[in-house]
Amino acid sequence: MQLRSKFKTYGAIGLEAGLSGAEIAERMLHSHGIRDVKIQSVPGKLTDHYNPLDKTVNLSPEVYEGRSISAAAVAAHECGHAVQHATAYQWLQLRSALVPAVNFANRGLGILFMVMLFGSFAVKMFPMETVLWTIIILQGAITLFTVVTLPVEYDASRRALVWLKQTRTATVAEQDKAQDALKWAANTYLVAALASVTQLAHYVMMLLGNRD
Repeated sequence: MQLRSKFKTYGAIGLEAGLSGAEIAERMLHSHGIRDVKIQSVPGKLTDHYNPLDKTVNLSPEVYEGRSISAAAVAAHECGHAVQHATAYQWLQLRSALVPAVNFANRGLGILFMVMLFGSFAVKMFPMETVLWTIIILQGAITLFTVVTLPVEYDASRRALVWLKQTRTATVAEQDKAQDALKWAANTYLVAALASVTQLAHYVMMLLGNRD
């Protein structure tokens, strides 16, 4: 709610340079010598992301077309990921390598919980300790991914703010507002990581309690 409030507030403040999110993305990529990344508009709200598989910076309509502080901050942030990719940033590489394991873990947990809910007889075929260990391993992969995501997101924001400042694309006052917007965006990843760690700790405690 706080994130949406911040982006709504800064989305109503026009950028003095008058550039759209798409134009900012293009300038940031070119200033880093990146010519093989496509910038495109994708439907939805807060759906902005960088896809390293097809090298695309995907911006929601209000960011792609917007000429606000929010649009500038988000566009520059997503280009920060493209710069990470181009410079082989180790944390981004690690996160990308974890994607298949995380997808498998999410599917595995979903299936396991469905079986536990509707097919408890099947679960009883295995020792409870085995079931808990399976859950812990799968949740562990997800937790690792959320933790690795933190430096990736914070670094992308740092790169975005540095570029906005060095190129004077944003004024000092606009830079402060962009930093505030990106801070709240990063906080969503921090909350996700803490929630995942809490879940993992819960399952570990269940395992220890089951042994007692």
